Amino acid sequence: MERFVQYVISGMSQGSLYALVALGLVLIYRSNRVLNFAHGDVTTGGTFVAFVLLGINLPWWWAFLAALGFGALLSMAFYFCILVPAQRREATPLGQIILTLGFGLILQGLILKFGSTEPQTFPFPLSDTKVYEFGGVVVSQLSIGTLAVGIIGSLLFYLLIQKTRLGLAMRATSENLPAAQTLGIPTRRILALSWGLAAFLGVLAGLFLAAALLLDPFFMLESFLKGFAAAILGGLNSLPGAIVGGLILGVAEALAGGFISVAFKNTLAFLIIIVVLLFRPEGLLGTEFVERV
Repeated sequence: MERFVQYVISGMSQGSLYALVALGLVLIYRSNRVLNFAHGDVTTGGTFVAFVLLGINLPWWWAFLAALGFGALLSMAFYFCILVPAQRREATPLGQIILTLGFGLILQGLILKFGSTEPQTFPFPLSDTKVYEFGGVVVSQLSIGTLAVGIIGSLLFYLLIQKTRLGLAMRATSENLPAAQTLGIPTRRILALSWGLAAFLGVLAGLFLAAALLLDPFFMLESFLKGFAAAILGGLNSLPGAIVGGLILGVAEALAGGFISVAFKNTLAFLIIIVVLLFRPEGLLGTEFVERV
C-alpha cells in the first residue's frame, strides 16, 4: 500500500506540471482555435533565460521572474507581429498552426545557436536529494514544491478565468468574438494576454522540469507531448479538463512504471488516452465547439 501511495504522489507531482503545460495549450485553443506547437520552445527559451541569469549570480527569484516575463512577452510579440497580420489576410486555421510550428523551429535554432547543446544541471532552490518521510512514504523536497506549485498555479489560473472581470472578458472573447467586439471588449489585447498567460504557465512548468531533468535545448519535447496528450484527454476546450488530464496522465505513468515496467511507462498512459477518446472523442470534460453567430 505504501508503495502504491508513493507512486500516486510521485505521479501527481509530475502530472501537475503536465497540467500547467496543458492549461497553456487549452487557453490558446479556446481563445484562438489554434494548436500552439511553439509552446514547448517558448518554455525552453524562458528556462534558458533563467539559466543564464542564475549563471551571473542573480538571485533565483529575479531570474525566475525574468524568465516568466520573457516567455510571456515573446508569445505576445508572436501574436501581435505574426499571427494578427496573418489573420487579417484570412489565414486558414491550418496555416496559423504552421506559423506556430515555424516560430517554434526558429526559437529552437536560436537556442541551439546561443545555448549549450550539452545537458546541464539547472540550479534550483529546492533539492531533489533532500527527502521527507510521511508514514513510510518518502517524498523529495522538489516533488513537494512541484506538486504545490502545480496545484496552486492551476487553481489560481482557474479562479482568474472564472471569477474575475478579466476572465469574463477572456471567456466572452473565446466564445463569441464579434459579440465581444460589439460590447467594447478590447479583444486583441485580451487575446494577446491569453498568449502571454499560456507562456507564463509553460515557463513555470519548465523551471521545475529543468530542475528534475537536465537542461538542454530539447528537454521540453517529451513534456510538451505529454501536456498535449493531457489537454486532449481532458478536452481541448476545458480548463478543468486540462488539470484532470495532466494528473491522470502523471499518475498512470508512475503506476505503470512502478508496477509493470519502466518500458511501459509511456505505453499504458497513452493506451488510456486511446481508450478514453474511442468512447468520448471530445475528452473527459470537453464539449463540442459550437460557433455562435
